[in-house]
Amino acid sequence: QVQVVESGGGLEQPGGSLRLSCAASGSIFNIYAANWYRQAPGKEREFVATISWSGGITYYADSVKGRFTISRDSAKSTVYLQMFSLEPEDTAVYYCRIVLPGARFYWGQGTQVTVSS
Repeated sequence: QVQVVESGGGLEQPGGSLRLSCAASGSIFNIYAANWYRQAPGKEREFVATISWSGGITYYADSVKGRFTISRDSAKSTVYLQMFSLEPEDTAVYYCRIVLPGARFYWGQGTQVTVSS
């Protein structure tokens, strides 16, 4: 039983910033990695960023590189996505995915990010 809950979404103006949180709880004894994905209306879900849990190695989609930062707090089993210089194209539901040993994936419910003037 694993729960993944995102928070921190909302409405922001272009050029603004938001910080998303993803808290994992339940039967988690180890975490391999955490990912952020996003899905805009009528669009396919796309990869945003990933972080390895042990080493904190990060990787970003080209569309967000230099603007977004993924990080994690191991003690809290929480991953963050700090977003700067937001653009209308960033508008989407943002989903967190926790990767556990044995290629087990757990998705959160998503949090809405809307970037509009």
